[in-house]
Parts: sequence; structure tokens; C-alpha cells
Amino acid sequence: MNYKKVLGEVYQQVNKLEDKGTLASYIPELAHVDANNFGVHISTVTGFHYGLGSFQKKFSIQSVAKVFSLCLAYKMLGENIWTRLGVEPSGTGFNSLVQLEKDKGIPRNPFLNAGALVISDILISNLEHPKEELLSFIKSLSKNKDIQYSATIAASEKSVGYRNVALCNFIKSFGNIENEPSVVLDFYFDLCSLEVSCEQLSEMVLFLANNGKTLEDNNEILTKSQSKRINALLQTCGFYDESGEFAFKVGLPGKSGVGGGIIAIHPKQYAIAVWSPKLNEKGNSYRGMRFLEEFTTLSERSIF
Repeated sequence: MNYKKVLGEVYQQVNKLEDKGTLASYIPELAHVDANNFGVHISTVTGFHYGLGSFQKKFSIQSVAKVFSLCLAYKMLGENIWTRLGVEPSGTGFNSLVQLEKDKGIPRNPFLNAGALVISDILISNLEHPKEELLSFIKSLSKNKDIQYSATIAASEKSVGYRNVALCNFIKSFGNIENEPSVVLDFYFDLCSLEVSCEQLSEMVLFLANNGKTLEDNNEILTKSQSKRINALLQTCGFYDESGEFAFKVGLPGKSGVGGGIIAIHPKQYAIAVWSPKLNEKGNSYRGMRFLEEFTTLSERSIF
């Protein structure tokens, strides 16, 4: 496969389209991002790396970061993690409270805000220095260690995070949050504020395309079975109430964030990261979705 040729053709094609959608202006700091940014980077299990556009520019990965916190918690707790989380698609928005009442405080899956709050609680309970150790874990996945939380973005999210506050307290009322909600929320807002480039991001998730092991040193991040399960969750739950649409059009496990970033994994083939800040009505990158749809169509490489 000539990935360079295919990526170039698709990038030019999508770049010419009208960039529909809007910025995630409900988070004040994200409203200032240049909407014209458009980057893509691919990392393959054979060691090929290639990027186009704004692929080296850092952006707030937001909910894409939930993949890393989940992987660390899963690595530590193993299958016991699923006593506190479900693995089913939600069919609701990322910040919905609807199902928590019926499910008695058990989030439907770990990628919903509610699920990521429970994962945050797990990490706080099991790590001596949660923020530092999570960041160290994330840095270990990239050759470029220049990865940090953004205090500015975290503060911006905290200033308007009323619904997340409600979610955390509601889950706490069912006993599925062990720590103080204020501590869990502080960790969660920092998690979502992580700033990473497409180049770093595709490299960081490549282990999910490589049976849970890093490509450079064959370090086992997750077991082969755990890696399979994370990819299954990405396929069915990574885009909230647009997960079916992404599976239908793109055909890869993936995860989106309201910063406009998307990762997609082709097991045993590649990991790809796309960033374009304008979001569709479901809160997913408009150009990112279009790019990945055209890329898997032209390359004829999806899991189906």
C-alpha cells in the first residue's frame, strides 16, 4: 500500500470541501482555536510514518485522552474494572445523565463522561501521584516526550463544567465514586486538557494496532486480549451516539474529542490521527470524519 500517495490524494480532496461545523465554543478556550487547522499523521506497524498539514501542531485532545486513562486502569486492575463500568453503546450524548438512574450509577461504557469519571476515580485510588503517573504513562508511548496538561484549558473547562459536576455527584450518590468529587473532577479536567500533535498521537496509540505492544521496544502495554477488548470498545462506543455512523462509513475502531481530534486503529496495520477543529452536530470533527471515510474507501483498508 502506497500510504503516502493515498493520504495525499484524500487530504487534497477533503481540504477542498466546505468546512462545515462549528468550534466547541461552550469551552471558552477552544473557541479561540484557528478553525483552518487540518492535520493528519499515520504510523504503521512496519515503521512507516507520514504526516500532512498541521500534523505537528499541538491541540487539546479532550476525550481522546480517555483511551489512555482507560488503558492504564485496565492494565492495573485487569477484568475487575468491569464491575464498575459497562461495555455497551450508549445511544446518548457524551454528557448524558439519562441512563445512570436506571443503571444505578454504572456508566454504560468507559468513554462517556460518566465512564471517564469512574476511570479517573479508579486511578486516584490506585496511584500515589495520579496526575504525574498518568502523564508518565502517556509519555512512555511516544518518542517525543514533550506532552503536558494545559492549565489554561483545564481552568476553562472547570469554569463551565456544571454537567460534569452533576454527573460525578450523581455517580457518587450510588457509591461508584470512592474519592471526593472535587478531587475526581480536578483530575478529569486535567486529563481532557492534554495537548498533543497528530504525529505524537498516532504514535501513542500504535500499540493498539500491534497486539498491545509498543513497536520500538516490544514493551507490553496491554495483553493481546486486553488490546482486542479496547479496540472493540473503540469500535462500538468511541463516538457516542454517532458510533454506528462511524463504523458504517469508516469501518475502524476510533475515538473522537471535541477539540477536533480523531484517532483510528487498523489492527495489525496502522494507527492514524486526524485533527480539524470544526465539529458536526454530534460533536465530532466534520473534516476528520470525512477524511477517514474517504481514506478507508480509497485504500480499501478497513476491518470489514
